Amino acid sequence: MGILIRWIILTVSIIIASYLLEGIHITGFFSAFFAAAALGILNALFRPILLILTLPINVLTLGLFTFIINALMLKMASGIIPGFEVHGFWTAVIGSLIISVISWLLNSFISDRGRVERVEYIDLTKKGDKWK
Repeated sequence: MGILIRWIILTVSIIIASYLLEGIHITGFFSAFFAAAALGILNALFRPILLILTLPINVLTLGLFTFIINALMLKMASGIIPGFEVHGFWTAVIGSLIISVISWLLNSFISDRGRVERVEYIDLTKKGDKWK
């Protein structure tokens, strides 16, 4: 159940990115759905290898080269999924950044078990608490 929720979150992130950027085009929900699947598979298989191979340049750029790797994964997904197109390198970079931020934000509401959870914050400045 958790993987399906995360898959739908990634699909929603791709749809939002296509609305925000002119260079990302999807023909429908299922194109975004399959693009999310392809992006997830590519990230699982190739991203760790690319991160290790580009570790020196990633260290020199203080991790900013990771955005380039994410853009490469997005361009690869657009190459294999019909109905999902990413035009241009910088569109892929900005699109991957938008998709990452939206996915991170929405996934922050999902527990490790794949359930939506409410986050409660404790006010440690209240009188009477031992954490003052």
